[in-house]
Amino acid sequence: MENLFIETLIGQVRALDQFGTWTNRTDKDILEEKYVKSKEDLKNIPVIADIDEMQIQDIRLIYQAIALAFEKQTGVMCSTIMEMSHEGFGRAVVIADKIVILNKFFKDAHRFSFRTYEDLVKEGDKLLDNALKIYDEYKK
Repeated sequence: MENLFIETLIGQVRALDQFGTWTNRTDKDILEEKYVKSKEDLKNIPVIADIDEMQIQDIRLIYQAIALAFEKQTGVMCSTIMEMSHEGFGRAVVIADKIVILNKFFKDAHRFSFRTYEDLVKEGDKLLDNALKIYDEYKK
């Protein structure tokens, strides 16, 4: 597997595949389908639109993957809290002990995506690294 973030993310995505739809597909293909959109794809998505439950779940999986990867690295349990309005405005928070290790606000979440698979990997690694730094700075 490439890295801890991608490993935890794809593990969660595959766990939700109750009917084996993605069994014969590669991890990269699945993640690209869920999270990668080109500029052309984004042009076809209206600026003002409602977000559906599947998109909310896909976004939540990113932050749950950060929490799980953090737990695997540190042994400290995390909680992921995410609230999203039907209009795509919301917030995701990951808490370890009493410390907020990740805090992300959303607007236009129905357009949430990455341009490339590599961007997804980089962003996940960056979020995880920042979470570890914040925790190390504020833990007792």
